[in-house]
Amino acid sequence: MDSTARSFAIATGGRRTAGGFAMLEVLITLLILLLGLLGLLGLMTRANTAELESYQRVQAVILMRDMSNGTVGTQFGTEYAGTPTCTLGSAAQQAQAVADMTAWNALLLGSAETQTLSGNKIGAMIGARGCITQIDAANSIYMISVVWQGMTPTAAPKVTCGQGQYGATETLRRAVTLTLRIGTLTSP
Repeated sequence: MDSTARSFAIATGGRRTAGGFAMLEVLITLLILLLGLLGLLGLMTRANTAELESYQRVQAVILMRDMSNGTVGTQFGTEYAGTPTCTLGSAAQQAQAVADMTAWNALLLGSAETQTLSGNKIGAMIGARGCITQIDAANSIYMISVVWQGMTPTAAPKVTCGQGQYGATETLRRAVTLTLRIGTLTSP
């Protein structure tokens, strides 16, 4: 053995080291880090979708509560082409009911918030629709429903409001409902 090889053997403790082993460790570490970051990206995407669904549900509850404080009428919202009408009560009551329904319809369509430059209505749920159904005429019991299109499939709601409006299956349709009884006030 020559003196150069002997000094190398002494310096390395008699064994030769494999070159590039540290580089392989770095590459494996980077691969694991990349997989972790991709998982985090997927989690962030799902969190954004869940946040949007939550925001839409809150908006639907606000609109439903707003309507429960208003007047009882018919169905309106996305694709409602008619004019809200009311045939009960005095002319002033009918006018107030139509005004309330028109305002609620505008809110369902997103008129509460608009984009500054384009003027697009962005303040409501995707494909919002509102329904008011008379459940019991004798006791003045109504069901107020707000439905909209969700982002991910879930179980289909049992209410019929907006049925068939959100794709082939009902799993994208979301709904919130409120049962309301309107008292009849009489003077003594």
